[in-house]
Amino acid sequence: MFVTDNLTAGAIELRPTSGSTEFHGFAVFEHDKRIGTIALAPSPGKRGKTEGSVRWNFVESANAFVMSQAIARANGYAFSELGWDRVETRIMEGNESDWRAASISGMRKEGVLRQPTPKPTELLLARLATDPDVMSKEGFVAILNAGLPRKRVIGQGLIRNERGEYLLCQLTYKNEWDLPGGVIEVGESPATGLVRELEEELGATFEVHDLVTMNWLPPWRAWDDACLFVFDLGQIDSAAVDRMVLQKSEIANVHWCDLDAAREHATGATIELLTAYEAGTLTPYREAPTQPE
Repeated sequence: MFVTDNLTAGAIELRPTSGSTEFHGFAVFEHDKRIGTIALAPSPGKRGKTEGSVRWNFVESANAFVMSQAIARANGYAFSELGWDRVETRIMEGNESDWRAASISGMRKEGVLRQPTPKPTELLLARLATDPDVMSKEGFVAILNAGLPRKRVIGQGLIRNERGEYLLCQLTYKNEWDLPGGVIEVGESPATGLVRELEEELGATFEVHDLVTMNWLPPWRAWDDACLFVFDLGQIDSAAVDRMVLQKSEIANVHWCDLDAAREHATGATIELLTAYEAGTLTPYREAPTQPE
């Protein structure tokens, strides 16, 4: 249980400077030397009874660990003394000092808040009253996991007919055709996600066989980079496409293509992959070349 005395425990002290229903301010001292300020503000309306925000301003010489102790104490005060169950903060993207301090204090990254130019993008971090102690194994792993980058993963399938042609999808959101598949959800395996995507987009169920290759796709146009898992989905009769139920919001049509037709219509990464596949030079791991805009 947090008690007010914890504001002044050890070398770091939080001394109240103001307090009201709208604002709770503290001066932060280290060994009796003032190094910054911290403020707690309730959220607007009814939410302010159970949640709010924390912000701070420290001298340049303050290190992240010292800042984190002060932030942790302010958050503890919000939970125990103010009765909040959630405290959040916004940090400008690129502000490594504030980011480290907030993370070490136990606040987890929850998202990115875009801003209109010229305002900088902000990172949203928060801590719940029920979060495990930051010094525990569970608390440390949760904070580390929240701050780690998440790589986009795509699953695609190599489907051929009796003539050896490849099934390509004509997409609604880009001009180039591509192998069937889609983005894998968080917590979903690439193989499982691929089966789900094909059921949703083509209305057909496929069995996943061997992994053909893993292709890294560099950033392209407005798309971030991604890891692309291409699986062998076997052979089907060419007439099977007539029974497919296409998800029209994403799939305009499907086509059987030989390599020449693929070169005419497909994405550069798909052309490069299929060319290597037919030449027998497809390696287990590949890096797709940067595509023209």
